[in-house]
Amino acid sequence: MSNSKIDDDRLTEMFKALGNTHRLMIFKRLSSCCQPGTQCDLEQAMAYSVGELGEGLDIASSTLSHHLKELHRSGLIEMERQGKRVVCWIAPETLNSLGNFFNADIKR
Repeated sequence: MSNSKIDDDRLTEMFKALGNTHRLMIFKRLSSCCQPGTQCDLEQAMAYSVGELGEGLDIASSTLSHHLKELHRSGLIEMERQGKRVVCWIAPETLNSLGNFFNADIKR
């Protein structure tokens, strides 16, 4: 299996996860840590707790948990338990992968 096939499979899973409105809103909220045209590193990336992510989404906490698990499973977000909190963030490599996809010259 070639690297491009692996990348295509990963992108397919990412886009499938983002096809849900709530997951897209969560992802957009997490991706707002960096200004356009800048690159985040893990130290700069704003991490949100699960509770903070759910604010204003008007969905049950169990539904929010499901959406976060899907975003994590697809490789779009990272999650880490810190005591009683679970924090979520987008790894810079993920944003780079998506940016490279949209900026690539497609020659067919």
